[in-house]
Amino acid sequence: MTNSDAITAYWDAAAPSFDDEPDHGLREEATREAWSKLLVSWMPSRPADVLDVGCGTGSLSQLLAEAGHQVTGVDLSPRMVEQARAKLTAADLQGRFLVGDAAAPPTGEDRFDVLLSRHLVWTLSDPKAALNEWVTRLRPDGTLILVEGRWREAGQSGVPYVAGAETLPWHHGVGADELRAAVAPLVTDLHVEPLSDNPDLWGGPVTDERYALIARI
Repeated sequence: MTNSDAITAYWDAAAPSFDDEPDHGLREEATREAWSKLLVSWMPSRPADVLDVGCGTGSLSQLLAEAGHQVTGVDLSPRMVEQARAKLTAADLQGRFLVGDAAAPPTGEDRFDVLLSRHLVWTLSDPKAALNEWVTRLRPDGTLILVEGRWREAGQSGVPYVAGAETLPWHHGVGADELRAAVAPLVTDLHVEPLSDNPDLWGGPVTDERYALIARI
């Protein structure tokens, strides 16, 4: 199994260059606009309370705040959280960011209209337990949004992920069929949107499986 201190250290070390990836920093207008349009299509039309688990440097949180939603972001990495706070402050936007385990967000009894997770479940030692936990954080009629896919094991600047990563259940990502099977018993309705065919989302063409699973509670 992986060590939480090692995981924190890995993502802290990745934080300074994290936004260099097109779909992380959303610095290119086409990439930023593509993600903005997706989020608008998934979110309620009214202002919503959104929990962004594994928020990283807060790029999606920023888009959500710009659209008028109230955002709480959670990440294990203090440096990622620092950057997320700074990003929203620089944009004169409000957001709450907490350091903690995204699998069990430290939000107490708070409940949310939407829970968003992007490219996170591959890092979790028990992703199915996290899914069970996440649906309990949603209000009735809430929405669970999982942006996922299958890819090689992650590495930052050529550095492999932490020791023991090969034991993680979904360490190379998870296909849509497998994730659908894990989520379906927990929700009342779900659908999958393929995302591999939109190069603007990723800063260029991709050949692996990428998708969003959107479920209603």
